[in-house]
Amino acid sequence: MNVTPLNNKVENSGIITVDILEYKPLDTVLFLDIKDFLYMGLIIREKDFKALVSNYAWEKFKNKPVAIGCTADTIIPTWVFMMLADKLQPYATVVAFTTTEDLTLWLWLDHIAGADFSELQDKKVVVRAHFNIHPSLYIALTTKLKPLVKTLMYGEAGMPKVIYKK
Repeated sequence: MNVTPLNNKVENSGIITVDILEYKPLDTVLFLDIKDFLYMGLIIREKDFKALVSNYAWEKFKNKPVAIGCTADTIIPTWVFMMLADKLQPYATVVAFTTTEDLTLWLWLDHIAGADFSELQDKKVVVRAHFNIHPSLYIALTTKLKPLVKTLMYGEAGMPKVIYKK
């Protein structure tokens, strides 16, 4: 029996696949809720706040990104954010007043911005399609790859959508 070898057109095309998930931050962003420091769940009382901050277990934030926010509907004095940032600074890798989702997105964008894609110079590149990925990540990847690549595509190597071609 004579068997003809299969011709893998995708493999022979020279298309390189970039998976956006490879640049996702590995660390889970932790949330510090100012609500936990409020007097009677309503306001910041300076003396009580400082006592709580002094006795708080900050070590749990060691080597983690931290988003600070308040889930209670109240007015928070600006100095509170400064004091919390001061206490977190020796432990956390990043501290920001935001949501965990937005800080994760920011870190992901930072990973893409810092990535070295020089090996893709003058190559045909397809960015793998994923559902539920924030569009700003694809925008950042496009901006980073376009000056380098010969062809930029989206989807899968077998049926890509051409975005840019030199």
